[in-house]
Amino acid sequence: MMGWGQRRGAHSSAAGHARLALPARALATLGLALAILASLTLVVPRSGGVRAAPPATIVAEMSGNHGGMYSEVGGGSGMVELPGTRKRVPRRTPLGFVNARVPWRFEFPRDHAAHFGFQSEWWYYTGHVKARDGRRFGYELTFFRFGLRAGDPRPAPNQSKWRGNQVYPVHLAVTDESGQRFAYEEKFAREALGMGRASERALDVAAEAWTLRGAAPFRMKAQGDRIGVDLVQVAEKSAAVHGHDGVSVKGACGTCASHYYSMTRLRTSGVLSYGGERLRVDGISWMDHEFGSDELQNDQVGWDWFSVQLDDHREIMVYRLRQKDGSVTAESSGSVVDAQGAVRYLARDDVLVEATGAWKSPHTDGVYPSGWRVRVPSAGIDLVITPTVKDQELADLAGGVSYWEGAVDVRDAGRGNAAGIGYVELTGYAGAVPL
Repeated sequence: MMGWGQRRGAHSSAAGHARLALPARALATLGLALAILASLTLVVPRSGGVRAAPPATIVAEMSGNHGGMYSEVGGGSGMVELPGTRKRVPRRTPLGFVNARVPWRFEFPRDHAAHFGFQSEWWYYTGHVKARDGRRFGYELTFFRFGLRAGDPRPAPNQSKWRGNQVYPVHLAVTDESGQRFAYEEKFAREALGMGRASERALDVAAEAWTLRGAAPFRMKAQGDRIGVDLVQVAEKSAAVHGHDGVSVKGACGTCASHYYSMTRLRTSGVLSYGGERLRVDGISWMDHEFGSDELQNDQVGWDWFSVQLDDHREIMVYRLRQKDGSVTAESSGSVVDAQGAVRYLARDDVLVEATGAWKSPHTDGVYPSGWRVRVPSAGIDLVITPTVKDQELADLAGGVSYWEGAVDVRDAGRGNAAGIGYVELTGYAGAVPL
């Protein structure tokens, strides 16, 4: 990769592996990225192999979305009392970013846009699409935003054009389910010189020519050397907000949380570039948008995350954060969305997850669960989940991180018939994840 260019790779279940550094989608990406990006705050670009806002903005965001949902404590103490409890949490993290443990009132389409008061944010899309010739593909496109310093002003017109406080990694992956192959590429841009950007007024995120815009519909474009997507997505349901009071809790600490919602059923059409072809495709996608600061703890080693779109038009999201002692974090949770779009919270013990097999990576020697039985007894859900391609590992990332993320098929455990589609993400199985 030169400058802010791309890294890419591809592999198949029967062929050798070409490596690509690519950031994990979820929360550990923050720890990894900040370690990398600490060296990128200079006023000159850096070539290499790698796969916040002013205080007034922070206050405005909090007053605009939190108003009436919590009680201020002690005037200027910086503490907030959570509704219905006597628990107090800080308004900001130790680094000065907004604390996502404080309740949040989502408003759309505004909250599709960026939230610069928070340290990390991502817009994550996955989908299953079919070409006109019947070939099946999974795809993933994720735009990340990371703030380097809380309260650092946006560059003024008279300041150096190299100045910037935001960085924008993006990654793109395509799973060729019919051909049993997997390919992926990355773009990385700083805010400097307008190479990367996001808007806090509307969904408009970009890393150079890779873009994500609009919400009715969503429009995405990302073209790498060997794969690309140019897709339009129309929501069939309203946003599904996870957790309670707009807060998805990730642990017991006072900042271990994010604000998190999903668009669980997006009708998708457009063009997928793969293998030198531009293929017209149609299908269904899933979108996650999550933002927060200081979410995870050092005693957590990784997570298993599931999104499932059932043929009966229900959807399920589950995340299980794993502790160093082998247990599952008590605050792990999920949601089930009914056919009309109503969201029901799932506590950790409302969901039973059992691995049915294992896969050892030939690239990292990491041993991942591969295949699962997932049950939600209260919703009458009992599923068998199977990867569409065994090897969907992203190996040897910047900082030595490797993870598995890929498309899965979903079947009814009792009858054995096809019941839906989904995506799964697995981290911490091939070495430690920096949290």
